[in-house]
Amino acid sequence: AFKAAVLIQQWYRRYVARLEMRRRCTWRIFQSIEYACEQDQIKLHNFFSYLIDHFTPSSSKERDFISRMFISGESIKEAELEKYCDYESMEVPDSYTGPRLSFPLLPDHATALLEAFKQKQQLHARYVLNLLHETRKHLKQLPNISHVSTCYSEEVTVCGDLHGQLDDLFLIFYKNGLPSPSKSYVFNGDFVDRGKQSLEILLILFTFLLIYPKEVHLNRGNHEDHVVNLRYGFCAGLITMSRVHGKKILKMIQNVFCWLPLATLIDQKVLIIHGGISDTTDLDMLEKIHRNKFISVLRGKKRKESNRNVEIQEINGESKAEADPAGNEAVPSLSLQSQPAQTPSKANRLEFSKWVRQTVQEQIEWCRRLADISDSEEEELTCASAVSLTDLDGPCWTRQEEWKQILDILWSDPMPQEGCRVNTVRGGGCYFGPDVTGKILEKYNLQFLIRSHECKQEGYEFCHNRKVLTIFSASNYYEIGSNRGAYVKLGPDLVPHFVQYQANKMAHTLTMTQRQGFLVALISRVEESAFRALREKLFAHTSALISAFKAYDKDNTGRIMLSNWAMAVESVLHLGLPWRMLRPQLVRSTADGMLEYKSWLDDLAMEQRSQEHIQSSLLEVIYRNRSNLETIFRIIDRDHSGLISFEEFHQTWKLFSSHMNIELTDDGIDDLVRSIDFNKDGNIDFNEFLEAFRLVKQSQ
Repeated sequence: AFKAAVLIQQWYRRYVARLEMRRRCTWRIFQSIEYACEQDQIKLHNFFSYLIDHFTPSSSKERDFISRMFISGESIKEAELEKYCDYESMEVPDSYTGPRLSFPLLPDHATALLEAFKQKQQLHARYVLNLLHETRKHLKQLPNISHVSTCYSEEVTVCGDLHGQLDDLFLIFYKNGLPSPSKSYVFNGDFVDRGKQSLEILLILFTFLLIYPKEVHLNRGNHEDHVVNLRYGFCAGLITMSRVHGKKILKMIQNVFCWLPLATLIDQKVLIIHGGISDTTDLDMLEKIHRNKFISVLRGKKRKESNRNVEIQEINGESKAEADPAGNEAVPSLSLQSQPAQTPSKANRLEFSKWVRQTVQEQIEWCRRLADISDSEEEELTCASAVSLTDLDGPCWTRQEEWKQILDILWSDPMPQEGCRVNTVRGGGCYFGPDVTGKILEKYNLQFLIRSHECKQEGYEFCHNRKVLTIFSASNYYEIGSNRGAYVKLGPDLVPHFVQYQANKMAHTLTMTQRQGFLVALISRVEESAFRALREKLFAHTSALISAFKAYDKDNTGRIMLSNWAMAVESVLHLGLPWRMLRPQLVRSTADGMLEYKSWLDDLAMEQRSQEHIQSSLLEVIYRNRSNLETIFRIIDRDHSGLISFEEFHQTWKLFSSHMNIELTDDGIDDLVRSIDFNKDGNIDFNEFLEAFRLVKQSQ
C-alpha cells in the first residue's frame, strides 16, 4: 500500500509538472506575440512620424491634413470642442428605453447604468457626450499625481488593466462592493482596447468618478492613447457602435484621456503608476508637466520641439552653434531674426520675462509670415511657444524631457537585473532593475510601487524583493483560462491583501471533480490557441524562413537538422521562445533527426489556405501585414468614418511620394484612387484597400 501511494504521488507530481510546463510555454507564446505586435505598432508610427517631420506642405490644406493625421483633437480650442460636441442640441426619442442621466449625478444613476449594461443596453449619445463633458471639466481640476489617504476610508482597492472586459469589472464590484464614501478605488489605466466593451467600462468609471470624486481615482495607461487605439480596436469599435455620433464621442474621449492623472500616492508611501519607472524618473517634474499636451505619448518628437529648443537655448544664452556643433536638425529660420542688442539680466525676473515674451512673439510673427499661416492658428502657436512668468520661476524643461517622463511611467517594465536599459521588447519605455527601484523609493521615502501593464498568470506578482507589485485585473486575457484577474486591497497598515478571480460563468456551476477535468480541458484549449497563433506567425514569414533554412542547407538538399531549425526560426521571428521545447508541437520528429523544411512550410500554407482561398505567397504577405494595413487605413481615415475619401488618399499619397521621390501629378493620383474605388461610390473602404494591396502584390 505504501509503495502504491508513492507511485501515485510520483505520477501525480509528474502530471502536474507537465501541465505547469505546458502552461508556461503557452504563456510565453502569447506574451511574445503580444509584445512583437506592440513593436510593430511603434515602428509603423515612427515611420509615419518621420514622413510628417520631413514633409514640407505646399498649401494650408496639406498643412492641416498633416497636423491632424496623428494628433486629431490635440490642438482643438475649447470653444470649438464645445461646439463640435454639442450634446444639448441632441434629442432623445421617446422610444429610447435605456438609462437617463441628469447632472449632478447620484448613486442611483450609477446603479441604473450598471443594470442597463448587464442587459446589453446602450447609453444614448446625448448622455455619453454630456458625461464626457462633465468628466473632462472635473479631470482638468485634478493634479498630475492624485493623493489618497486610508484615514478617510477603511481600505483602498487598486485594480489593474481591464482592457474592455466588462465582466471583470462586474465581478470586482460583486466581490468587493461598489465605490462609496467608505470604499475607495484606484483604477490603474488601460481601461480600453482588445475587449469589446471598452466604452461601457469608461462610462461606468467616469460616472463613479463624478459621484465620488474623493473616493474614485483613475490613472492614465499606455492604451489611453489615440495612436494605440487606432490599432487595438477601440476606435473602430466605437465608430461601428455609433455611426451617427461616433466621431464626436471619439474626439471627446481623446481629449478626456489626455487629462487623466499620471499617478496616485497612497498615504505618501505607495506610488501607483501604470508601467514603471526609469533612472531619470522625477516625481517633482511629473507633478508640474502640462499632461494635456500629450494626446499620444508615442508622438513625442515634433517639428515644433526643435523650434522650442532653439528658443530655450537662446533664453539660456546659448548660440545655435554651441547647442549643435554638428549642425544636426538645425532650424536656421529662427536664428535669422535679429536679436535685441542687450539681453536683460536674469536677476530682474520681471524685466527678463517681458523680454522673453516680446522676443518669442516677434519670432512667431516672423515664422507665421514665412509659412503663410493664417491668424486663426495664432492661438495654438502662441500656446506652444510662449514662455510664461510661472515657467521661469522653476526649471525650464524641454518637451522632450517631459515626454520621456510620461513615456517611461506608462510603458516601462521591471527586470531582475540591475540597471536601466531601453525596452526593446515593447519598443517603448525602459527596463528598470531593483537598484533603480531602490533609489526611487529612498529618494521619495516610499515603501513600494504598484504597477500594472503586464498580464500575470495569477493576476499579480511581486518582484524586486517585494518592492514592486504588478496587478492585472483582466482575466482570460489571451484566451479563456489563460490567466486569473486580481485586485489588491490596502488598509492603514499598507499591507497588500489580494483577491483573485476568473470571469467564467461555466466554471461556477461545476463540482470539484468536474473542475479538475475542466482545468485540463482549458489548458489544452489555451495551448491549442497559442500554437495556432504561432503557426500563423511562422507562415507569415515563410520567405524569410526559407532563406534562413538555406543558410544551414549548404548542399541544397532541402533538409536541415532539427537543432538548426530552432536557431533559424529564432533568427527570423526574434520572439525569444524556447523553440527546442516547442518543436514537438510544431514539427514532426524523424528517425534521422532531419527536417524537410519545404514540405513543412507547405503544410503550414495548407493549414492557412483551408481558411482563406488565396494563393500561398500572397496570403503570407497579407498575414504578415494585415494589422499594419488596418492601422494605416485608420490613420489615413482621419475623420474615422470607416471610409477613405479621395482627398484623404490624395494628401497621404503626396506624403508617400515625397518620401520615396516619386514624381506623380495630381491627375495621376486621381487616376490611382479611382482605380482602387471598385464600387465607384467615391470612397475607399477597407476591403477595397486590402484588395488593391492584393492585386499589386499579385502583379509583382
